[in-house]
Amino acid sequence: MAKKPSLNVVIPVYNEEVELDKSVRAVHRYLTDHLSDFDWNITIADNASTDRTLAIAHKLARSLSHIYVLHLDQKGRGRAVKTAWQSDHSDFVSYMDVDLSTDLKHFSPMVRSLLGGYDVAIGSRNARGARVYGRNILRTITSIGYMLLIKLFFWVHFSDAQCGFKAVSRRVVEAVTPSIVDNEWFFDTELLILAEKKGYRIYEEPVTWVDNPGSTVRVMKTAQGDLFGLLRLFITRPW
Repeated sequence: MAKKPSLNVVIPVYNEEVELDKSVRAVHRYLTDHLSDFDWNITIADNASTDRTLAIAHKLARSLSHIYVLHLDQKGRGRAVKTAWQSDHSDFVSYMDVDLSTDLKHFSPMVRSLLGGYDVAIGSRNARGARVYGRNILRTITSIGYMLLIKLFFWVHFSDAQCGFKAVSRRVVEAVTPSIVDNEWFFDTELLILAEKKGYRIYEEPVTWVDNPGSTVRVMKTAQGDLFGLLRLFITRPW
């Protein structure tokens, strides 16, 4: 029998004791039902949670197969994803936000695009055919403005930098992630800009996305970090 391609699904978490159990079980069911032709596993990457998140993660790992737990003593979503990706040896690695704002039905076609020759696959809320529900006017304006800045200064083609729903090949992990400086929310943008500038092919899956009103993302603080990140890349041009 041909060897199955291996896939690691990372779920970065910080103080997510309310949503973690339900979300991980939903992802586990989805992978079982729709990606049985992959040798998959789920890594819960806890970055310095102060609530019961880590304990719940370990309980899930004991009760479900293919679940692993990674704990970091420092905060930062980008740090959690990078560490999990670089410590894994799967053919393909991915990550998704624990709130599952992006409909899981898009995960299989996104990942399978990597089997068809793409190097990076992303969920896009801005691609034709995408459906977005519940996003407030502030987040809509900042998202549109942010993508305009990226395209203006870097001449890239992807349409959504910040959707927490991405997958990459092993060679992208090895060739691109060591160059990523940011450990916070700008990680996604830096990954995509560097990957496209280095010549890697990016697939965009139009997604159905529903805003999570309980999200812990701080829009203005995140936007400030993103702008500083863009300025750094524009000056240093690491590609």
